[in-house]
Amino acid sequence: MTNAQWFLLVGGLLLVMGLSFTVLKRSPITAAIIYLAVGMVVGPSGLNLFHFNPLKQSALLEALTEVAVLISLFSAGVKMPVPFSFARWRAPILLATVSMAATVAMVAAFASYVLGLPLGAAVLLGAIVAPTDPVLATEVQIRHPGDRDQLRFTLTCEAGMNDGSAFPFVMLGMGLLGLHEIGDFAMRWLVVDVLWATVGGIAIGIVAGIALARLGWTLRREPHNHELLDDFLGLGLIGVVYGLTVMLHAWGFLAVFAAAVALRQTELKLAKAARDRVEQCTPPETAPASSTEGLDAEPLPTVSEGSLIFKEHLERLSELMLILLIGGTLFLSSWTWEAVGLALFVFVLVRPASVFVGLLGTRTLWRLRGMTGWFGVRGIGSLYYLMYAIQHGLPEALALQLIQLTLIVVTLSILLHGISVKPLMGRFWRRGKQLSTP
Repeated sequence: MTNAQWFLLVGGLLLVMGLSFTVLKRSPITAAIIYLAVGMVVGPSGLNLFHFNPLKQSALLEALTEVAVLISLFSAGVKMPVPFSFARWRAPILLATVSMAATVAMVAAFASYVLGLPLGAAVLLGAIVAPTDPVLATEVQIRHPGDRDQLRFTLTCEAGMNDGSAFPFVMLGMGLLGLHEIGDFAMRWLVVDVLWATVGGIAIGIVAGIALARLGWTLRREPHNHELLDDFLGLGLIGVVYGLTVMLHAWGFLAVFAAAVALRQTELKLAKAARDRVEQCTPPETAPASSTEGLDAEPLPTVSEGSLIFKEHLERLSELMLILLIGGTLFLSSWTWEAVGLALFVFVLVRPASVFVGLLGTRTLWRLRGMTGWFGVRGIGSLYYLMYAIQHGLPEALALQLIQLTLIVVTLSILLHGISVKPLMGRFWRRGKQLSTP
């Protein structure tokens, strides 16, 4: 396709999506399914107007998916509820660690014994398809900072963390293939890639998020009264945290999510402290009838909330472009029994089983476990890990095999989860209201 044809295609699709937004919200399908269908129609599965080759364009696709995941992780982090509660975060933490490890192990066993992949490639494939996606799972994620839905919180928080917790297994798979140093008995992998990279990423993110929150809060108020560009600050935080963390050999995805959470948590704590001081300094006879009256009329601006809308717009644009490219990679011959079997194995057996194992012993409601076990959306994050491995020397034969398997898993996830999300979520909420009604 020429540049002019690309402008026409993308521009026309943006116009259609913008004009039909209300209709789409009421329809049983998601926007991702429409993007995928358009990509397949104009790609080699249909009119063959263009073909995107992930192997030849792996560097470009790695960069595009990396940026998309980072923006989505920041958006997810600033929507986390405040204040932080370990009791509430326990379930997603278990999903991002215990369930993640269980998923990698089960997929690796399937890939080794059924698909015949070598152990390193099997572990790598498990790590690629294990993390749930923060980009494509918008229908099951927290919609705004005040959203208190437990299912949305669990899925959003899990997706925010497991993009970092999957990286150690990516490195383990690459190490078993001779593409990364893991040390004797995998001790270097355990110390550097697991312990340091995880703890270091979280620590860097928290410190940076708190620092920006306090700096922005100080500059906006007396005696400075500065106006700040929240969009720039949000992007700047992503860039600095990610770049610094990667340079220190820690997990940048995890750091960006932690930075966004810390930014939001700190800003709202500062805002609450300021309101409390105002209330304490206001004489009772002059205090307004409502303790929040007057304060709500002039909401205190925050970097996290000010940059969120811009990040969500970038997230939608990146989703459109990347899913178009996914549709443009697929041939009809890509739909092999091995690839489809792997996808169904992941969705129907691995995901529910790993959720059951991860949440074993918790008080999580069974209906919430069931929904969590189905909505493990695979997507852009999986493509990033695959492109990362290719860029770090994955042999071409293995790369082509893993590309086909991963693309079918992602494509079927878009279709199956996209078709089922609205009716199942609607039924879940209606059932929840019925149970809570006396």
